[in-house]
Amino acid sequence: MKCKLSFVLFFLYHLVTNAQITINSNDLVDVGDKIYQSYDDNVSLINLGQPALNQYWDFSFLQVNEIDTLNFVDPNTTSYSNLYNNVNICLEQNGSVSYFHKSIDGMYLHGISDTVFDLPALFYPLPLTYGLSVSDGPVLVIDEVITGQFLELALPSSTVSVLTNGLANKADTAIIKILNTSDFVVDGSGTISLPMGSFEALRMKSIKYTTSELDIYCSDTITGIGTWINNVPFSSIPFLSGSENNLVEYKYEWITNDSNVHFLLAEVYVDSLDNILDGISFQVENTISEIKNLSIDLLEVFPVPTTNQLRIKYKADNDVKYDILDNNGKLIKSGFFRNNIVVSFDDLALGVYFLKITVDNNVFFKKLVKE
Repeated sequence: MKCKLSFVLFFLYHLVTNAQITINSNDLVDVGDKIYQSYDDNVSLINLGQPALNQYWDFSFLQVNEIDTLNFVDPNTTSYSNLYNNVNICLEQNGSVSYFHKSIDGMYLHGISDTVFDLPALFYPLPLTYGLSVSDGPVLVIDEVITGQFLELALPSSTVSVLTNGLANKADTAIIKILNTSDFVVDGSGTISLPMGSFEALRMKSIKYTTSELDIYCSDTITGIGTWINNVPFSSIPFLSGSENNLVEYKYEWITNDSNVHFLLAEVYVDSLDNILDGISFQVENTISEIKNLSIDLLEVFPVPTTNQLRIKYKADNDVKYDILDNNGKLIKSGFFRNNIVVSFDDLALGVYFLKITVDNNVFFKKLVKE
C-alpha cells in the first residue's frame, strides 16, 4: 500500500511540476509584432490573487475602450539608431522609442529616444519560470553633465539665489546621476481570463527603485566665486516641481507562451500594499473594440444615481442578462430581458452597486449609486 501511495504522490507531483509553463526569449516579441492594449480604470472588481500555483485570474469583465498599440520595430528604421550599439529590437509607443537587446538570458533596456543609458538595465529576466527571483543593480543608467541655455532656463538666477542662500546667482554646471535597481519575482502561475479568451500564464511582480542625485555648480557673476550644491532635492526646483529624487514602482505582469497571442497579457501598477493605482492594461484583438463599442452604444441605463428603481434598455432584439453586484462583487439580483426592463431597488440599502450586462458574449459594467 505504501508503495502504491508513494507512486501516486510522485505521479501527481510530476503532473503539477510539468504543468508549469516556461517563457523563453522566443516567446517574447520579435521585430514586426504589434500588441494591442486597452485600459480599464474600474478596478473595484479586480482581484489580483495570491502568490501561488494554480491561480485563476478572472479579468473577463474588463471593458475594452480605446486601443493603444505597442509597435516593435527594427532599430535601424528609427530616428536615434546611430546612438545605439548592440540593440536588436525597439518599442514605439506614443511618440517614444525604447531600445532593447533581447537574448536568451534577458531583455535589457539600453535607452529611451535620445537618452542613452550608461549601462543597460534588465527589463525581463529569462527564462521565466514559477519561483524565479532575480535582482539587477544598482546600475548607473544616467550620468550626464548639463550646461548652457537649457540649464539657465531650468535654473534662473532667482532659484540659484535661494539654493545658495544668496551666495550665487548663476548655475554653470549640473551633474545628474540616476541609479536603477530592479527586483523580479515570478510569484504566480495559472490561468488568466480576458475578454478575448483564457490563457496559461505566469504572474511576475517587479519592483523598480530609482535613485537620482543632482549636483549643481553655482557662481556669482560679480565676484566670480563658485560653490557646489550637492544632493539638490528636485522639489526645490520649480522646473522639476512634483518630481522626487527617490522613486519606487511596483508592477504585476501576466505573461504567456501561448503562440495564439503575444506574450504580455495584462499589467497593473500597484502601491506597496498591492492597492491598484489608476487601472489595468490588457491585451485585446484589434477588432474587439469596434464590436464592443457598437454594442454598448445600444445600451441605456437610467436614472443614475437611482432611488427606487432602475430602467435598462437595449436597442436591439437580443436576449440580455443583467446582474446587480454590490461594492464587493457579491451578486444581489439577476435576470434576463429583451428590449427593456425595470429593476426594483426598494429593497437595497443606500450605497454603490455595479450593473453587469451580458449580450452575445460581450460584457459591460456600469457603476450605480442608490441615494
